[in-house]
Amino acid sequence: MGWPVYERFDVPLAELTTLRLGGPAKRLVEVDDTADLVEVLRACDAEREPVLVLGGGSNVVVADEGFPGTVVQVRTRGIQVESDSACGGAAVRVSAGENWDRFVVHAIGQGWVGVEALSGIPGLAGAAPIQNVGAYGQEVAQTLAQVRAWDRVDSVVRTIPVAECGFGYRTSRFKRTPERYVVLEVVFQLEKGDLGAPVRYAELARTLGVEIGQRAPLADVRTAVLGLRRGKGMVLDADDHDTWSVGSFFTNPIVAAEIAASLPVDAPRWPSGDGQVKTSAAWLIERAGFGKGHGDGVVRLSTKHTLALTNRGGAATTDLLRLAREVREGVRTKYGIELVNEPVLVGCAI
Repeated sequence: MGWPVYERFDVPLAELTTLRLGGPAKRLVEVDDTADLVEVLRACDAEREPVLVLGGGSNVVVADEGFPGTVVQVRTRGIQVESDSACGGAAVRVSAGENWDRFVVHAIGQGWVGVEALSGIPGLAGAAPIQNVGAYGQEVAQTLAQVRAWDRVDSVVRTIPVAECGFGYRTSRFKRTPERYVVLEVVFQLEKGDLGAPVRYAELARTLGVEIGQRAPLADVRTAVLGLRRGKGMVLDADDHDTWSVGSFFTNPIVAAEIAASLPVDAPRWPSGDGQVKTSAAWLIERAGFGKGHGDGVVRLSTKHTLALTNRGGAATTDLLRLAREVREGVRTKYGIELVNEPVLVGCAI
């Protein structure tokens, strides 16, 4: 293989993940050009080389044994305005390797509306549509226009409009077929203005001092969101072990109405369509007996938020998975609900 990329061998993946866990990659290549990224993937697939595409490492749990193939680290950069008008808003193309929060800062500075409540989320722009990243009442699916992706099955670059992305709660077409698509670029369609999108999340509305459905200045929304996230250990800080995590480890369960009705009266419930109901994973975890800080010395639930499983230093992936199993089984035993992990598990399972 003769592509122009930076290549290393036996690289500990713990150095590249926010959990600071994971054994070595047989080979790591860093790619800062979209065309080179496609060629790396094409060459690896031609040789049947196992591939792990890695962005910011903020939503992945890697086995202690590492990865027996090529880890492709996406380093492409670029924010390109394709159209920008007061009435039509801005169409903005973002390279997959752009830092997500830097893009949010840039959008706020340009008066682009619709991603301000997604401030402080770690990772890269290319991962945002895979997970349909969401927080504080906003989701990527609300402003995304299209995704440009490499189709590893058909060996072709595809432009996939939002209607064909299969977005759902923390999922997408890309997440459901992880071995097929690699996101290259994401195009957003953003309104223009000084005020953020209508606030849909009660906690954020209270913090901003507005009613649900009202708007607040873009910069104020970002400041409020960052404050809320920091209070939950959800803004990366190398000196704070509560942030040595993948953020929320479990998604909020969506269950049948009769299961939701069987929960205690104070359990959170939100309609989720098709007669189903969403409830709170954090509430279930806490009521099942797993409070903040639960765990042994090297892995614990965050002292700030029960949804985050954290590495307190010196942990192994097996330690983290043991805690995840304990929590999942405790909730299942008490409430009959199976928690589903949000991060991607590489070479390991709960």
